[in-house]
Formats: sequence, C-alpha cells, structure tokens
Amino acid sequence: MKKRIVLTGGPGGGKTTAIDLLRREFSNQIVVVPESATMLFSGGIERGDATHLIKAHQQAIFSLQKHLEHIQRTMHPDRLMLCDRGSLDGLAYWPGEQDEFFKCLNTSLEIELNQYDAVIFFETAAKSGQSIHSNNPVRNESDQQAILLDDKLQAVWSQHPNFNLVKSSESFIQKVMFGIDTIRKVMDSYN
Repeated sequence: MKKRIVLTGGPGGGKTTAIDLLRREFSNQIVVVPESATMLFSGGIERGDATHLIKAHQQAIFSLQKHLEHIQRTMHPDRLMLCDRGSLDGLAYWPGEQDEFFKCLNTSLEIELNQYDAVIFFETAAKSGQSIHSNNPVRNESDQQAILLDDKLQAVWSQHPNFNLVKSSESFIQKVMFGIDTIRKVMDSYN
C-alpha cells in the first residue's frame, strides 16, 4: 500500500496554502484528503461551546477523516496520500481526558500513529508573533488559542517516529520546500 503523510499544526501555520502548492508540485503522484473540520463546519454544522457538543463534533470529524482517507485510498491506490490534518488532531480539541477520547472512538494512540508514515508539522505563525487571521471563515481561534492548540497538537504528533517540525520562524517558502523534500524522501523510501 502507498504511503500516507499528515500535514498538520496549529491554526495559521500555512497548511492549506502549502497543500495547494504541494498538489501542484506532485500532481498525479499524490492525492489530498481535505480537512474534515472545515468540510463539516462550512457545510452548515454550527460550532458551540458546550462540552457534549464539542465531543459530538470531534467524533464526527474523526469519522469523516477516516472515511475520506478510505475513499481516497480506494480511488487512488497507487498515489501517496497527503492528509490536511489527521485522525489525532481532534485530541487537541477534545474537552476531556485523552483516555476518554480513545475509548469513545474505539481506537488508541498507537493505532492512529501507525496509520501514517510521516508527519509534517507546520507550527502556527502566532508563535513568532505573526497574525493567524486567514480567509478560512470556519477558523475562529485567537492568536493565543492558536498557540495553545499548536502546543497540544505538537505534544500528540511528536510521538510519531517520523515527526518533522517546521518552526514558525521559517519563511513560508522554506516551509513549502521542507514539505516537498519530506514528501520526496517518503516517496523514495517506498520505491
């Protein structure tokens, strides 16, 4: 089976723009799994602050992520899969204990980490004092919230044996080039 890479990080790290550029660079060699949360919230599901609602959102996002990955793998079995976020991203948004997250979703940290061959983590621009405001209407985090989420996401994903951190101080062009180099290395390891 072809490789699967997660491109993740805190809000405002440049993931979505980078994925668009990576899609152009690798055209028919990769298939992109879009961000589940953006699909859900831009599709008419309203956000809320109640704990039970946040948990319901995260369960739906996790399920959608898994199904989208399966669909893309079925449609494009010979391509490297690049995921705009991964199944463990919801852990940073979960308003409870980590054990509850895994029990509720009938999985484990090990199972989810093993689904991916590499993680490219774009640190939020808020960590280097830049604004994270974007054109994505479903993004509603403040700069401080983005930093907290980035820290939580990094704590989760850094446990992956092929974790690749791109610091926020890097220029966006350097971030994209790092992503391209990492994808090439993963592709080369498969061939």
